[in-house]
Parts: sequence; C-alpha cells; structure tokens
Amino acid sequence: MKLEPNKVRGKLNDGRIVAGSVIYSWSPEIMDQAGLAGLDYMRIDTEHGWRRDGAMEALIRAARAAGVEPILRVDGDDPFLVRKALEIGAGGVVVAHVNSVADARAAVSASKFPPRGVRGYGAACFSGGWGTLSGPGWSHWSDTEPMIGVMVESVEAVECVDEIMALDGLDFALFGPSDLSMSLGNGHPLPMSDERIEEPLKRIIAAAKKHGKHVSLTAGNKAGMMKYAAMGVSMLEVSSDVEAIRTAWTETVRTAGDLNAEA
Repeated sequence: MKLEPNKVRGKLNDGRIVAGSVIYSWSPEIMDQAGLAGLDYMRIDTEHGWRRDGAMEALIRAARAAGVEPILRVDGDDPFLVRKALEIGAGGVVVAHVNSVADARAAVSASKFPPRGVRGYGAACFSGGWGTLSGPGWSHWSDTEPMIGVMVESVEAVECVDEIMALDGLDFALFGPSDLSMSLGNGHPLPMSDERIEEPLKRIIAAAKKHGKHVSLTAGNKAGMMKYAAMGVSMLEVSSDVEAIRTAWTETVRTAGDLNAEA
C-alpha cells in the first residue's frame, strides 16, 4: 500500500463537497463500480453488518485498487477496532454511539500514536507495508491522513456537540437521524424534515463550521444532496449499494408491468 494523500481530506481542505455511499453487500465488484462511478469514498458498515473476517481486508484492497477511500464504521465499545481498521488500510474510521466528549476523545485517542493518543505501534500490517514502511513517515501519515469521525446520534451527543467538534484530531461527525429519533423516545425513525431532527442537525453543522470540521449524512438523492449541501454538509452519501440495486430493479419490474398492461 502506498502512503498517498487522503483523497477525501484533500478535497475537503480545498472547500469541495465529497460524494460517497454505503456498502452492505461486501462485494469487491461493487467497490469496483464505486470507483468507476467516481465516488470519493465508500462507508463500510461493521456496526450493523457483522463481518470480522478476511472479507474486510479484501474489500479495503478493492477500494484501494479502485481509487475509493474506504471509511469503516465500527462499534464504539471496542477501541481496538479503530487501530485494526487503520492497520488494514482504512482511509477513515467513524465510531458509532459516541454520547459524550469523553467517548469522542477516546475514539480519537485510539486512532493516534503517542503522544497524541494511545494507538499501539505495529507496522507489520497492510498500511505499514508489512514493516517496510516502518518509521517516522508511516507514523506521521497514520496520524494525519486517515479521516477520524464519530456518530452524533443521541440527545446526549447533541447537547455537547460543540465540545466534541472542538477536539483536536477529530475530522467529522456522521449524523444519525434514526438513532436520534429513538433517543428522543419516538420509538421509530422520524423524517429528516421533522424539526426534532432538523434542529439538532443545524446545531451539529454550526459546531462543525465553528471548529473547522465536517458533517456527513445520507442525503439519499439529488434533491437531498442539494438541500444539505446548502445547509453546510460537505460529506454527502447517496443511497447504499443494496438500495440502489433494489431501486433500479423495482423500476425495471414496474416498466415490464406497464408494458404487459398495454399488450
């Protein structure tokens, strides 16, 4: 693996909006398509997608080959997952269920080598060139290029989001409207247009802007991308791979039904 500048970080630093999606299929072929489509990044879900085997490394290798930054979402209760994600070549990590400044600080600390954090040093891994890149170059790259993010998806996190976004080493927050809805006691996800969701989002965006950080969310479609970009979201995710395939196939079936009705 080459120690190249992070594609997503570079575009964001230039004030540009980046486009990504989410992969649930764990298919290297789908990752190829992400590269061919020109997506900047793919978020690989390991919070709700249970894969802790060789498939993860294969998917990251596919992303690297396709020119797509792989961003892994990991569970928040296992700080060692952050280190492992970075060792196998992740271009970013986002930690789920961060509910406090202490949680966010622990996530960042797990991603940085001392003295900035507590990440254990071991270059005998894919991102370290299996030891051939060991030294100050790899250490500096590891501490500065991968994007580090946290999920803001609870009432508690929203209440302290300004302090969270102020943390050194944190790059972005991924907004989680579904779990925020549950945190509000609603019992099911609220629509993004609901003021109980939109107002916290505005608060997160304001905190990110204040501290020079970024906000990511799933915009869904072109209209959503336009709306949230105007609000200040700079990391826009379109429909996941499984949603995109289902949408296309549903339209095909609908068209075939219309044709049959006309026959």
